[in-house]
Amino acid sequence: MNGRDHAVNQNRVPESTLTELFVEAVERFGSAPAFQRFETAERIVDIGYDRAFDLVRSVAGGLSAAGIEPGDRVAILSENRPEWAITDWACLCTRVIDVPVYPTLSPHQVAYILRDSGARLVFVSSADLAEKAREAVAECPQEISIVSYDGTAGFASWSDFLAEGERNAVDPEAFRARALEVQPDDVATVLYTSGTTGDPKGVMLTHGNVASNVRASVMVLPIGHTDNTISFLPLSHILQRMVDYLFFWVGCRIGYPRSLDTLIVDLARLQPTVVVSVPRIYEKIYNGVMDARGPKKRLIDWAVSVADRAAAARLAGGEPRGLLALQYAVADRLVFSKVKRAVGGRLRFFVSGGGPLAPALNRFFYSIGLTILEGYGLTETSPVTNVNTPEDFRIGTVGKPIPGTEIRIAEDGEILVRGPQVMKGYYRKPEATQVAIDPEGWFATGDIGELDDEGFLSITDRKKDLIVTAGGKNVAPQPIENRLATHPLTEQVVMVGERRRYCSLLVVPAFGPLEAWARGAGVEWTTRAELLRDPRVIAHVERELFAMLEDFASYERPKKVALLEEEFTVENGMLTPTLKVKRRVVGERLDAVIDGLYAEEAADVTAR
Repeated sequence: MNGRDHAVNQNRVPESTLTELFVEAVERFGSAPAFQRFETAERIVDIGYDRAFDLVRSVAGGLSAAGIEPGDRVAILSENRPEWAITDWACLCTRVIDVPVYPTLSPHQVAYILRDSGARLVFVSSADLAEKAREAVAECPQEISIVSYDGTAGFASWSDFLAEGERNAVDPEAFRARALEVQPDDVATVLYTSGTTGDPKGVMLTHGNVASNVRASVMVLPIGHTDNTISFLPLSHILQRMVDYLFFWVGCRIGYPRSLDTLIVDLARLQPTVVVSVPRIYEKIYNGVMDARGPKKRLIDWAVSVADRAAAARLAGGEPRGLLALQYAVADRLVFSKVKRAVGGRLRFFVSGGGPLAPALNRFFYSIGLTILEGYGLTETSPVTNVNTPEDFRIGTVGKPIPGTEIRIAEDGEILVRGPQVMKGYYRKPEATQVAIDPEGWFATGDIGELDDEGFLSITDRKKDLIVTAGGKNVAPQPIENRLATHPLTEQVVMVGERRRYCSLLVVPAFGPLEAWARGAGVEWTTRAELLRDPRVIAHVERELFAMLEDFASYERPKKVALLEEEFTVENGMLTPTLKVKRRVVGERLDAVIDGLYAEEAADVTAR
């Protein structure tokens, strides 16, 4: 293995609790805006820190009036919105353990989480989620109350809950005192992983786990009270939740989009300076830029070429000069400024997590003046273990360890993590906890990676995602998928080939560029299904994609492509809520398509 097998950031992270961060922020920022929400498409309303404190106190009073005591579990089934954060802070301040639930889960999946966690109350938002909660609660043995943020008829309303809470709330000083009695080792939340095999496991994160991650991240990422952000990744996942704690603590205003469908429009309205996202969002922005025709496409290709040369100069420690600087200024004015305006026009940097980011994609954004600081972590690590920073930035890596964190590479290449952010354990699963965390405190991530001589970590693949071919070769699909993600013809790519003689690709094409090529090549079709079955189209996509992979070993390079009409989505069950591909589900749903890629292989075996 190249590079080192151990890296540590010895900067000390003070022991803390999330409630300490909450009280400190309220005292520090007072009437300054903490949250922003759209009251209408045109009107944005601020919620100040003082008002947030009063709302949290009222919700805490409502929990007490409902008979919810410290240590009880309360679920939240909702999209991102101020009520989500207010409910969460109220649970934290009263030592109630909250259990976030992905809104995209089925009623049966929600019921499993409510049942396993022993939740006694669930907060919901829309009428659809209220009905989903009703179905789930019907499957549970315990009595569970439902409170609707939107006041859905037939359910207890948020406004009534708040009113009862105000009548039952303790005075501000007593509330602060009780909140500060919370201990670092107290469990703050139980998060259920989106598990693609078997039932999900509940990850117990303590106040100390998550608060340490907030403090450590602030030590390396320049974010403060002059910043503002937009919170749109699921708060049911620890990435957005932890960074929202961070944003709240440092005074960065947190805006919430009206919906994911209005995200781009709302970005332009809120004009964030810092945004946390996942690779799939960057891929969509990139594809939107590159999906052009005619003279516009030639202009974009020229601008991207100029930007890449400018990026090379910056990454080498210099700046573009002379003709290159002039060309870059023109490219920025004609092309890149429009991309920047689309994300609000004020962005200082993105932070990327939740999955691997293609290096070519990262370089593209860097080249046009939109830096993406890629990081790494898991639910079990609260989540961040590594992150690139403006000072320590290396494309193709997930950065150095954050303060207080050790990274070690095991003999088989697995990444091991030790630090204050490592979970307390899996809820009611001591055996699984012992498997994941060894007696010395090292957590086994399940990811394969390498450390370079300066301590930057690179992720090779998920250990369980490695493809073992019929010839016994181990193939890591992510490097290949990441490279192909930047091709103009691809929207999504998944590599398959487990126990087969060779690997193949499942490709959801970018239909705009593909249809444009097909028309120019004289291909005729009535439906997209006909287009994707045409041998000329398949051969063209294979030529284009395989040409990008010539530097991979022969056993790693895929030999065939299947073109898919249906995109992988959360709704059809082939993406997790954080937009990662569920490989097992894809394999099961598309088994006939995959078998078709190996029909000749099967025929050869039969003939022998």
